[in-house]
This record gives sequence, C-alpha cells and structure tokens, in this order.
Amino acid sequence: MQFDYIIEKINNTELSTSPFLHLELNNLFTPEHFEQLVRAKELNISDCKNDKDLFEKLFNNGYKIIDFPGCINDHEEYIKWHEHKHASQKINTACEGFGIVLRLKQPESTIVRELTSFLESDEFIQCISRKFGVQADECNYDSGIQKYLDGYEISPHPDIRRKALTYMVNLNPSINSELSDHHTYYMKFKPEYTYIREYWKGNKNVDTCWVPWEWCNTVKQQTKNNSIVIFSPNNETLHAVKAKYDHLQYQRTQLYGNLWYKENPCDVLGRAWESLVIDQSTQRDESGISRLIPWRIKNYIEAKKASKTDKKNHASRDY
Repeated sequence: MQFDYIIEKINNTELSTSPFLHLELNNLFTPEHFEQLVRAKELNISDCKNDKDLFEKLFNNGYKIIDFPGCINDHEEYIKWHEHKHASQKINTACEGFGIVLRLKQPESTIVRELTSFLESDEFIQCISRKFGVQADECNYDSGIQKYLDGYEISPHPDIRRKALTYMVNLNPSINSELSDHHTYYMKFKPEYTYIREYWKGNKNVDTCWVPWEWCNTVKQQTKNNSIVIFSPNNETLHAVKAKYDHLQYQRTQLYGNLWYKENPCDVLGRAWESLVIDQSTQRDESGISRLIPWRIKNYIEAKKASKTDKKNHASRDY
C-alpha cells in the first residue's frame, strides 16, 4: 500500500508522557499525500452560502450524520439552534451547547478510498495496538473521516473504559486551520480535583464521566495540521474540544479511529460529575464518594488542607 510508510513512522516514534502517555507525530503524511487528501472533493467543502447549503454539500459528498458524544443527529434541529447560538441547549451539564458530527460513508476519490483501505488493514491495526500493548483480537475496530461543525463540544473526559485505544489525525482543508478555535485540548486535573482520578483508579468497575472545564488545566493542544495523536484511555487521559469557528469556509476534519473491548470491563455507569463534588470548604460529602476513595488519597487531601491552613495562619501573623 502507498501509505505503508506511516507504520514505520509510528514504530519509530517514542511515546510522550505529558500530560499522559501518548504518541504525537507531526507530518504524518508526505506533503504530496497530504495535499491530495485535503484537496479531495470529499474533504474540501467550502464557500457554502448558509448551513442548509453546507449540509446539502456534505450529504452529496457521501457524509452521514452519526451518533456521537455531545451531539444531536437532526440537522434541521441543529440549523435552528445555530441561528441563535445563545439559546440554552445542552446535551451535558458540563457543556454550554451541542454540535453535530458527520462521517464519510461513501468516498469516491481514489486517494481517499486507498487511505480508508489502509486504515482498515491488519497491518495498521496491529501497529497501533502493539505500540500501546493492546490485544487487537480482543477488540472491535472502527475508523473514518469525520467533520465536526461549529458548536461541537465535549468537556474534559478520559474516555469510557470500553475504549481500548483511540487516534485523531488533523486533516483540515484550510491553510489557516491551526489558528482556528476547534482543536483538541489535552489536560490534567487541577490539584484540588485529583481525588476524582483516584476514585476512578480505585473503582475500575465504575465508568468514567465528563467533568467541568474549570476542574482541569490545559497542558497542550493538537493544533498542527497533518498531525496524529494516539493513546490508550485510562484514568489520566483527559481531553476536550470546544469548536467556535466558521464552518461555511471549511470544516474541522479528522481521521478518527478506535479499538473497543469486545467485553465491557466495567459494569456500573459513570456517576454524573455533580455527584463527585466534595465541598472542601465545609468537608461535606453528601454524595458519599469519600467512602470510595482509598485511605492514602484521603490522607493526602487532608495534608493539603492542613498545609493551606498553616500557610494562611502564618501569613496572618503580626511581626
């Protein structure tokens, strides 16, 4: 296959550890391949008159709306919302709005069809699986080219436990896309919220959940076009997106793929983020979550509280 060089690039790239274990590789495709891809008619959808015209062009080029976290699947409802974005519409209480995502189902361009075949090949799937120690035969695989329209938002989350591996490639058909506000954030919990990560670690049968943006700090963003990020989700792999851009000129476009465990490793749905709140100012825990936090972490939290109190008392003394 003409994309086999990607396997060698991934094999030769060392994993990064900040903010969590992942692979990040810029210039994934050769300049020639990248240019052919972003100029393919399925990707390069531009100069739309309005949202209705945009959807017509997307549908005519083989895209279908898909069920996706944080999104609706009714394009007419989306168009109505998008006319008045200030209107209160929420899919999740950790987010401010909602979006819509479409996947390319019927590629026609030769270069896009060949890329699709490569992404579905055993050679590629085994390559990314080995990189993160995932057993591919224990998983199902899905991949595709996706477009995320303005308003798409998914607040910080580590991915559900059934997801064994995920990758995202920026394939934006705009030379100015790196300056746009629609890129993936990679994050860490703020110190006062790390107990949630420890709760997840200590309760592996309970799924994870989305959390509010203000609970996390951004470490970096994947803004580079023609870049890939791959990771195996765990309790630390917080990432998020909030798209605010003009999708009539071009659309946020990614190669997106996942490995899913055939058997779900957890049997309890994730708690809503509201139920994870511990009011540290009053030490009230109405949700009862503190009973599920390992004692070492409880001691750490208490030590941090005591340290803050000591510093405050020390600063208030008169000398």
